[in-house]
Amino acid sequence: MGISQKQLGIQLGMEPGTASARMNHYEKGKHTPDYATLKAMADELGVPVAYFFCESESTAELLCLLEKMSEDEKAQLVKQIKG
Repeated sequence: MGISQKQLGIQLGMEPGTASARMNHYEKGKHTPDYATLKAMADELGVPVAYFFCESESTAELLCLLEKMSEDEKAQLVKQIKG
């Protein structure tokens, strides 16, 4: 996303001296952020919270595209996919 772990942590309100390590622990799965932290990360990065749970890059990309659609556009897409 073009931002370092440390910078993201700092933007989320973490102490500059520990921001990089905390974010690295989240990324490596050593610690799990609570929902509020995940939501803040998602907002800062401009992605939906579900982005962090996608198992593939293509699914993550599709999710981001879906989130930019209106509810009407989503409903039309669902109808189209279902046939």
